[in-house]
Amino acid sequence: MIRTIILFIIIFGLVVISHEMGHFLIGRRNGIRVVEFSVGMGPTLFSFMKHGTKYSLKLLPLGGACMFDGEDGVEREQQKDSGSVDAPEGIAFTEAGVWSRIATVFAGPFFNFILAFVMAVILSAFSGADLPTVGTVQEGSAAAQAGLQAGDVITKIGREPIHFYREVSMISALNKGEIMEITYRRNGEKAVTTLVPQYDETDKRYYMGITNGGEYLKCNPLQVFQYGFYEVEYWVKITYKSLRMLVMGQVSKDDVSGPVGIAQLVGESYDTAEENYGTPYAILTMLEIVVLLSVNLGIMNLLPLPALDGGRLVFMFVEVLRGKPVPPEKEGMVHFAGLVVLMVLMVFIMYNDIMRLVR
Repeated sequence: MIRTIILFIIIFGLVVISHEMGHFLIGRRNGIRVVEFSVGMGPTLFSFMKHGTKYSLKLLPLGGACMFDGEDGVEREQQKDSGSVDAPEGIAFTEAGVWSRIATVFAGPFFNFILAFVMAVILSAFSGADLPTVGTVQEGSAAAQAGLQAGDVITKIGREPIHFYREVSMISALNKGEIMEITYRRNGEKAVTTLVPQYDETDKRYYMGITNGGEYLKCNPLQVFQYGFYEVEYWVKITYKSLRMLVMGQVSKDDVSGPVGIAQLVGESYDTAEENYGTPYAILTMLEIVVLLSVNLGIMNLLPLPALDGGRLVFMFVEVLRGKPVPPEKEGMVHFAGLVVLMVLMVFIMYNDIMRLVR
C-alpha cells in the first residue's frame, strides 16, 4: 500500500507539475506576473517567496495551480500575509496581449505532450516497438478470406495509419462488425484487401482471425524518436476513442477512474510487472502510465469546457474575432459554473472508485 501511494504521488505529481510548469514558464516569458505556483491541493505544508511569487506544497497530492495576477480575480494582495518584500515582476494577466495569454494557457497541455514524448522516447529506447506484423491466420477466419498471410505487415486500417500491432488489436476489439479496408505490405509490395470481421457467440464480439501477431523491433538512435512519437500518437488515439465512447454511452461509470482508481492501477501494474518480469520492466510500465496520464491530462484540458484550459482558450479566440475581450464578470461566471460541475463530477468519480475497491 505504501509503495502504491509513493508511486502514485511521484507519477501524478510529475504529470501535474509538467502541466503547471508550462503555464508558468510561458507566462513568465510573456512578462505575466505569477502570484503563486503550487503543487497539490488543500492546506499548505510549506511555502517560500521568490521574485514576488509564492511557491507552495499542499497537503493533498491531487493537483496543482499556477495563479496569475488578475486571472479570475487573483490579485497580488493575496500575498500580504507572507511578509515578503519582494517586488512583483511583470504585468497582470489581463494586461497581456491576447496572443500572449493564448500561448500561456495552451502551454500547460502542450507541456504534457512534451513530457509524454520524452517518456515515450525512453520507452522506445529500452522496450523497442511491436511492429504490426501478421502472425497466425486462423483457417476460415475473416483474415484468411481476405487473403492475409503470416508475415504481412499492416500499414493502414481504413484511413488510420498503423505503426504498432497493439493498434490492430485495439481496432479489432472495438469493431462492431463494420467492413475493414486493410492496407498491408507483403515482400515489400503494397496491397489492399477488404476484411469482414466474424462474430463469435461465445465471446460476444467480432474477430479478424489473426493471433500471435507483432514483430519486435529494437529501435536505433533515430527510431527511438520516431517510435516515441508514434507511442504518443497511439495514446492520443486511445484517449479520443475513449472519450467518443463515453459521449455515446458505450462505456459504464465503472470504466471511468479518478485519483483513487489511478492509484490502484499504478499499484497493480507495478506488482504484476515486477512479479512476472522483474523490477526494470516494472519501471518501464510506470513510464508507460506516465505517457498515458500525461496525454489524457493534455487532451482533457484542451476540451472546450468551462474552467478547463480549452474553455479559457475559447473565450480568448472569441476576443480575437471580436477585437475586444468578453466582459470578465461574464466569463468568470461561466468558469465558476464549470468548476462547480467539475468538482461534483470529481466527487462522484472518487466515490465510485472507493466503492469499487470495497466490493
